[in-house]
Amino acid sequence: MSTEVKPTPRERLLEAAATLTYRQGVGIGIDALCKAAGVSKRSMYQLFDSKDDLLAASLEQRAETFVTSLLPVPDDPRAPRRRILHVFEQVEAQAGAPEFLGCRYLSVQIELKDENHPASQAARRIKSNLTGFLRTEAQRGGANDPALLARQLMLVFDGASARAGIGADDLTGLITPTVTLLLDAAGVA
Repeated sequence: MSTEVKPTPRERLLEAAATLTYRQGVGIGIDALCKAAGVSKRSMYQLFDSKDDLLAASLEQRAETFVTSLLPVPDDPRAPRRRILHVFEQVEAQAGAPEFLGCRYLSVQIELKDENHPASQAARRIKSNLTGFLRTEAQRGGANDPALLARQLMLVFDGASARAGIGADDLTGLITPTVTLLLDAAGVA
């Protein structure tokens, strides 16, 4: 007897949406999503009000993985400067993987261009949480303007992620020195 638990149709749809939209963009059709998930359109509409809601839910579902792949553990004893640098070291490491296509949350916002779209709102909220982490660490580290530094760091994060995602740049040896300059200029210890 097999003890393997099969994913539910909802779980399969969320996985298909996350995978296909990351690889092909948010314009992926409902037919392709349902086919990849092995779920009928009728079932999809019983589980989600719309494709937009499915996309938003798939982004929310991946948020914890996104956060844990970037942020230091909550009880990490390192100084704020090291905790901030940790985020960018993770970006550099992830960007080196062949399947890296950039930050999925940034991609969604760029593709949709509609800030009221449910997926765009989910992406903005998730990225706002990252900005909040950076602002908190900047404040803890004594930055002269923590909010400005957090915005500057997000600019580096998004720019580096996008350039690596389209294969325009190799982040190795580029992102950490750039962030270090910003931290030094802001007075973060």
